[in-house]
Amino acid sequence: MKKLLLISVLAVLAVCCNGPANQYVQISGYAQGSNYSVKMNMKGVNVPVETIRDSIDALVVQIDTTLSGYNKKSLISRFNAGEKIPSNPMFLDIYRVGYRMWERSGGALDFGAAALYDAWGFGFRNSTFPTDEEIQKLLQNSGMGHLPAELPVVNGYIDPATMGYPRLNFNAIAQGYSCDVIASYLYSIGAKDMLVDIGEIWCDGLNPNGEPWSVGIDRPVDQPSDGRSLPEGLDGIWTSTGKPAGIVTSGNYRKFYIRDGRKYSHTINPRTGYPVEHNLLSATVVSSNNAAESDAIATWCMVIGLQGAQVLILGDPALEGYLIYTDSDGEMREWASPGFTLKK
Repeated sequence: MKKLLLISVLAVLAVCCNGPANQYVQISGYAQGSNYSVKMNMKGVNVPVETIRDSIDALVVQIDTTLSGYNKKSLISRFNAGEKIPSNPMFLDIYRVGYRMWERSGGALDFGAAALYDAWGFGFRNSTFPTDEEIQKLLQNSGMGHLPAELPVVNGYIDPATMGYPRLNFNAIAQGYSCDVIASYLYSIGAKDMLVDIGEIWCDGLNPNGEPWSVGIDRPVDQPSDGRSLPEGLDGIWTSTGKPAGIVTSGNYRKFYIRDGRKYSHTINPRTGYPVEHNLLSATVVSSNNAAESDAIATWCMVIGLQGAQVLILGDPALEGYLIYTDSDGEMREWASPGFTLKK
């Protein structure tokens, strides 16, 4: 989540259905190398569109100044620098979410292992390529296991010094959590049909055509289009059921580096301290609970690999998933849970 320079764009689309016209709006904000998009039906919403746009912009700024590790003045950056920070509901909330996911995953997700991710160059600092000794030291001195379930607040402040100067990284849930924050606001003003896209996606209800929302699933290779089927880079189109759903894809095919002829993926197993080595290329997870859960579990899948991810997805009725992997011959294969609706 990079530091945001917001320039909002508002588009209004009117769609006539069987009955009163539904009015959909699209609000988009641009950032340094990233953007967000919110599409929603104004039917039943009495708040002016301009007010909605300003409220979303304010939430995005709040998220950035609280949770972005790339913003050196954000609360998480100041906390990671050892600075005492004022108590903040959003900071405390995402910490609770992260702690629960750490416990649930048995340590496969670790939001207190920022120093480990930084060491490999996939966090908020440049990599120095850690030695085995450095990795072992980081494993012994970082991680959620060294932290309390609730961050202590004393006189309105959170002091990292009282916890041994931990460093936090919420990248595995921050974008999904951001979707949930904005969706919560939209629900609060009466919206029912929406798609919130902040790199990850939360959707509910119907699109402007009166149909369930559809989302493209990336194919984890550079693939030219033949002009007759899917756009370049897409493996298929997921279609929602019209019910609330967060959908997130995590993969190792875009963020990696090669050193001495060896490929190092950006997914670090915080239990071992090393990048994962398995045949799972990408994991797309749909959760009916919230987008933060989809975000976290997609990363969890990428840590534990194909078979573990299948068991994880099938074992939770709130989840559906789509996994792309390579077989023993190096051929790309796909696996989908029974309720994952994909159109090729």
